[in-house]
Amino acid sequence: MTVLLPNRRTPRTFGVEEEVVLLEPGTLAPVDVADAVIEEIADLDASYGWVGHEFLRAQLEFSSPVLDDAAAADRVVREWRRVLAGAAGRRGLIAASIGTPHGPGVSSVAEGERYERFVAELGAVRPDHSIQGLHVHVGIASREEGVLIMRALRPWLAPLIALTANSPCFAGRDTGFASWRTLVGRRFTTASVPPDFADAADYERRVAALVGLGTTLDSGAIAWMMRLAERYPTVELRVFDAQLSADDTIEAALLTRALVETAAAGALPHDPAAAHAEHLDAAVWHAARHGLDAGLVDPTTASVAPAWDVIERMLEAASPALDAAGDRGRVESLLERTRAAGNGAARQRAALAEGLPALERLLRTSFADSPVVE
Repeated sequence: MTVLLPNRRTPRTFGVEEEVVLLEPGTLAPVDVADAVIEEIADLDASYGWVGHEFLRAQLEFSSPVLDDAAAADRVVREWRRVLAGAAGRRGLIAASIGTPHGPGVSSVAEGERYERFVAELGAVRPDHSIQGLHVHVGIASREEGVLIMRALRPWLAPLIALTANSPCFAGRDTGFASWRTLVGRRFTTASVPPDFADAADYERRVAALVGLGTTLDSGAIAWMMRLAERYPTVELRVFDAQLSADDTIEAALLTRALVETAAAGALPHDPAAAHAEHLDAAVWHAARHGLDAGLVDPTTASVAPAWDVIERMLEAASPALDAAGDRGRVESLLERTRAAGNGAARQRAALAEGLPALERLLRTSFADSPVVE
């Protein structure tokens, strides 16, 4: 099928936010030293991005600058990971890009009145709120276009979860899920797949009505897997677990950009039944539970199909946009690598089958291209 995309002189810009957790060797439990690490690496060249605090004292968040292409993403993501791996290594720790930490222990909450309010609302959910994600921003022409894109992408969020799931373990045990982070996220006041908004005005009106309810302290606390960014002209996909390697992160971002472009062109297919709220919710749960190890809901038919058939249909739909941006090879390498070794959850489980030291080695070696500075 040939799809004609809009006549864009350049591909859309994009950006990534990576959340990382600091772990203790031997136990892989979170360690609350993010403040000291951030202070050490605060002079990271701004052209590479920004590093800041996250909800817990064992977490850091990296925000990239606006990116134009894969080469720019390679440069900033690899440099940030290299710098952080060195700072963690000098403290005898592991910087890990995973959706949930394997080891036991509860990290303390970072300072800030907003975080305190959030904790007060979480109640007994609070100890489980040790999650790290990858957020991908893609530039949009307007918030109207953003809503159009969100409507088209809703049925494809579950396949994206299955492809990139990377949180099988939590608190020292295997959860049985490929993406336990997804399940934890479903406990928030706003969660999972966003509603089907009619237009930008509908989006703004319904978001405003949610502010002040539960954990939705403000519009920035909207926790859907996809939303319109408040500070930037972007649609933000928050569906991904934090990814093991820089390649995983960059290639997920490039695929996201292509899907956004395809959605904006009206060329991302789905059967009407696949967009029903209850169908989407069940598809997300199923993808988080099984990853690529069982069938997935095929958005083009609204029925269960072999997982890799669904992933291949997603790639086919996005191919014109990938070709236009020169990104097909990079995204195909993600699929080839995942076919061979599994998604992050499968790779973690394979390592853990050999013992905790093997999982530790996987986390260390996958995080940064450069050797860790001891």
